[in-house]
This record gives sequence, C-alpha cells and structure tokens, in this order.
Amino acid sequence: MRALVVDDEPLARQRLAVLLSRLDEPVQVVGEAGDAGAALAWLEARPGLADVVLLDIQMPGPDGLRLADKIRGLTPAPQVVFVTAHTEHALKAFELEASDYLTKPVRQERLAQAMARCRKRQSTVLAAPQALQATPATLLVQERGRVVKVPISDILYLKAELKYVTLRTATHSYVLDDSLTDLEERLGASVIRVHRNALVARLAVRRLERRDDADGTEGWAVQVGPAASAGGGEWLAVSRRQVPGVKEALLEASRR
Repeated sequence: MRALVVDDEPLARQRLAVLLSRLDEPVQVVGEAGDAGAALAWLEARPGLADVVLLDIQMPGPDGLRLADKIRGLTPAPQVVFVTAHTEHALKAFELEASDYLTKPVRQERLAQAMARCRKRQSTVLAAPQALQATPATLLVQERGRVVKVPISDILYLKAELKYVTLRTATHSYVLDDSLTDLEERLGASVIRVHRNALVARLAVRRLERRDDADGTEGWAVQVGPAASAGGGEWLAVSRRQVPGVKEALLEASRR
C-alpha cells in the first residue's frame, strides 16, 4: 500500500513515515505535502499512485476536511485517514467517508489497525466486479410446493423475521427457510448487510439518511427500490457499524 502524508509540520510528517515503515506490513510513503493545495496538485498529477492519504485537519489555507471532500471527486479516489490532534471533527470525517480517524500522538498499534482497515476496503472494492460476475443469475425459492426461479436482479432485500427470511422484490414477497448467513454467502457481492437481520441488494440502494429516534438515539436508514423507481422505496434500519459499507455502495452506484 502506498501513502501520501499531508501535514503542515515537517516533523509530524517524518514521524508518521517512520511509523508506517515499522508496520508488520510496511506502507510506502510515495509523497508528502504541507498544505491542501499542494496535496491536491500532487494527487491530480499522479492519479492512482497513492492508495491512501494520511491527512491532518488544521493547516494553513483550506483545511483537511475541505481537501477530503475534493479527494472524493478524484478518479480513482484514494482512501483518507485523518491524523489530527483534534477530536471534535470525528463526525464530519465520518460523513466524508474517511476510512479512519487517528488522534495525535499516533500509536503504532492504532496506525496498524487503520492500515489494515484500508487494505480490507481496498481488496473489497477490487474484488467486487469479479464477485458480481460469479453471482448466480437466479435464486431457487420454494413456494407452495413448487420451485420458483427468482432473478437476482429482481431482489430488493432479504430480512430475517422469527424463524424465516422474507425475500422482497418489487412485486412479490417470498418466505425462505434458509438462514440469512447462508443467503449472504450464496449471493456474494450482489448484496450488502445493513443490519444483523437484513441484507439489501447492492443495486437497489437508493438513499441513506440519518434518522434519530424520538428519544434522541442516533439511527440510520437505507431506502431500497427498483432501478426504475422515481425515488420511492422501502426504508430499512442500518446499524451504525454497517453505515460505511452502505455509503460505499451508493458511491459505486453514482460512478456507474
């Protein structure tokens, strides 16, 4: 994995480079920048060279949050890991789809965790096209004593309820005896888990919204619907740990 280190303090850049070199799986520092403008110019001049940008937030000129927003528009877009002394920007970083958020002084163990997460996300994105091709065209479903072939492209979501799993298409609902885990394995990258009791079709994801409960508890929900729907569709709860995956699915859809 190759990294661009962005920090206005030379000593901070140097220390981070040393920590990256000492990882069990060393990360190569292919560039450094002292401000957002220089970093963006570096990335635009070398598309695809950096897999991840380790980015400070408080810098002269545009801050790291603004740079991260611009990075999302690059093709290909490297992952972003914020490295900052300030904890109050964590929520904004999350909204900008950062892979991780490290606070200074950075510990070796915490940096290793962040890089492992980046590698996992990178391998998932690279494997997705191949996995989608390997997905079967139909799913066999037993209904009223007969076997029905449900096209994978018709599936909107699968939801575990009591002892059964409900498979929902735009026009029909099927009740399956299979476990949600088995179905997730069979369907591969064509579905994405949004909750411990629900899978949604990657191509059916329409919107992701933060929907706080009446008691103030933070919550998220995803809207799923057929490709031809004009913004309508059903809403399913999304667990907080699954939000980044749903955001990635939306980002991939916007690029198609």
